[in-house]
Amino acid sequence: MPESRGLRTLPSVASLLGSDAARSFLRSHPRAVVVDALRAIVAVARAAVDGERIPLSREAWTDRILSMLPGEIASRESLPMRRVINAAGIVVHTNLGRAPLPGEALAAVLETARGYSNLEFDLAAGERSSRLSHVEGMLRALTGAECAHVVNNNAAAVLLCLAGHARGRDVIVSRGELVEIGGSFRIPDIMAESGARLVEVGTTNRTRLSDYENAITGRTALLLKVHPSNFSVQGFTEEVRTADLARLGERAGIPVMEDQGSGALIDLSSHGISGAVSLRQALSAGPGIVTASGDKLLGGPQAGILLGKENLVAPLKKHPLSRALRIDKMCLAALSAVLRLYADERRARERVPVLRMLLEPEERVRARARRLVRAIRVSGKGLSLAIERGGTSPGGGALPGILLPTALVAVTHPRIPEAVLEERLRGGTPCVVARVGRGKMLLDLRTVRDDEIPELAGAVSAIDRPPYDG
Repeated sequence: MPESRGLRTLPSVASLLGSDAARSFLRSHPRAVVVDALRAIVAVARAAVDGERIPLSREAWTDRILSMLPGEIASRESLPMRRVINAAGIVVHTNLGRAPLPGEALAAVLETARGYSNLEFDLAAGERSSRLSHVEGMLRALTGAECAHVVNNNAAAVLLCLAGHARGRDVIVSRGELVEIGGSFRIPDIMAESGARLVEVGTTNRTRLSDYENAITGRTALLLKVHPSNFSVQGFTEEVRTADLARLGERAGIPVMEDQGSGALIDLSSHGISGAVSLRQALSAGPGIVTASGDKLLGGPQAGILLGKENLVAPLKKHPLSRALRIDKMCLAALSAVLRLYADERRARERVPVLRMLLEPEERVRARARRLVRAIRVSGKGLSLAIERGGTSPGGGALPGILLPTALVAVTHPRIPEAVLEERLRGGTPCVVARVGRGKMLLDLRTVRDDEIPELAGAVSAIDRPPYDG
């Protein structure tokens, strides 16, 4: 097929590399980056040629392609993981990195990562020590546990417990607690990988203590209770309390393990948020082992926390899997800094971002929404803004069924659909993740920091202006 006239006017990559603009970039950027950027732009131009009503000259194409070169190079050299303004309102947003860290944790990570540290070295004795010595004492003090251990995430903590205490034996769990959470993480799959044998009892909506008791045999190694994570069962339901299961385990001589999940270190119910059992409360109910995440309601880095009785937790530290699942120095530094904040609950509520966002009064969120609306510059026939009341999920599977009151800035445009507004905002700089509902783009101010208001206002102000054609 003969080449179209438009394609014949496109400059080659070789000729573009000979231009003054390209030579300038070659002096400051790797040649491979410049060449790949030009090839990508030319490929897009080639696909767009047929859409040109009047074919462009070679000179016009050259100018257009070279004008796009700086942006293409910048996108190729930028870090793939970018900062995002979370205007979706979900506090523990798994897809956006879960818990944002307090300044104290960021400083600890920087100090630890920039050089050497006493990660596994006892400075006083001048000999090797355990890396977990930096957090074990604080975890015991904050939760009342006899013993504490930390691995790289809660799934790893569950895997380690099952492999260490139930490989080749039975683990009894309620059928209604065989959960799947984000990323297709399923309790039965983890159990299978650990070598333990799953024994389901009860039904999806009702499980009684007698169901566990009747399933116990000489092969039973653990009684397992699992936090429902990201769902709730309502209506005709019944479940066994941890305290009752612990008493059964004590009578039968079988350890009870609870995957508590959320990792809360303070009693959130005293602040009006029901359903969040703190780690101290979970342990007081009597299970031998409790596991939890470090980056959910605790508000720290990704980590899997194991707490409980000395005879059950301590052997896991020497299990071969512990080394494969161990927490790295930067997460350990961040966790240590966050745990120190919890020595004073008031300070933790003020300094740990997850707690601050969860507990912030609705009126303060609404005041931030008003500041955002005042800062957004709208044209006469462009964006329309309104402040609305709404509800938002804490997220992270920590508090299923709980909605926090929040303030939303609803954004609409007479000619641009709300989904397009959201897409433009998400693809801009800074990246902003909002949500769509009620025929509007909704910005939830519960998860937007005060210092992010100017950036967010600028991003919203620009979504109906060039380079867009809305």
